[in-house]
Amino acid sequence: MSSTSAPPRRKGLRDFYENPSVPVASGTARSLRQARMLATAMGPSTTTPRTVLDIGCGDGTAAATAAPLLTGHRLVGVDWSQDALKRARTHLPYTVRGELTGAGLPFGTESVDAVLFSEVVEHLVDPDAALDEIRRVLRPEGHLMLSTPNLAAWYNRALLLAGVQPVFSEVSLRAIHGRPGREVVGHLRLYTARALREFVAAAGFEVVRLEGAPFHGVPRPLRGLDRLACARPSLASILLLHARRT
Repeated sequence: MSSTSAPPRRKGLRDFYENPSVPVASGTARSLRQARMLATAMGPSTTTPRTVLDIGCGDGTAAATAAPLLTGHRLVGVDWSQDALKRARTHLPYTVRGELTGAGLPFGTESVDAVLFSEVVEHLVDPDAALDEIRRVLRPEGHLMLSTPNLAAWYNRALLLAGVQPVFSEVSLRAIHGRPGREVVGHLRLYTARALREFVAAAGFEVVRLEGAPFHGVPRPLRGLDRLACARPSLASILLLHARRT
């Protein structure tokens, strides 16, 4: 009797994110701006440390950048990728595996003071469920610091007029097609400043502030212009949003 080998398993989105070669760092400038916004919102630490989750912490470098500005608070890295958590443990004292869908985060309802949600929402199949879970674990008036690439960044507007696929957008997990750049990073959704505000507000948050941040991947000759664009968040490369749980 002849035997046939099983066809190779087709890799999915989880396999993509478990690949250690997939870039997870988002840039020091963005991390610092976001950490300053959170530090200002939370104020000085008290005798009882407050808990800050970095959800989708990746390799932990962004949280490590933010840590000096959040002295006295407990910063916990959360990710569902075992490989990411292994790397994050070299930067963070506390890490835990958790998901925003399925079983959810391993934290009680209204048990967390703030959430860093950096460059994650654009990777999600179900961002509505993700914000529902974040809202569940946040205490009333708890802080959400969300960052994501801006679909309407200044250069994307020009690229679209020229018929070129915008930066940050992707049509495949295997290769870059029709846009500048060399790295496939798995973006599924992109937001403009207006769309992000409306999306977060609809999930039960009060939007407090929206700022812009530069993108570390902008070519060096254009970085000055990219920094200037941050003055108008609707044109900036990266959107930084501060919201409170209502």
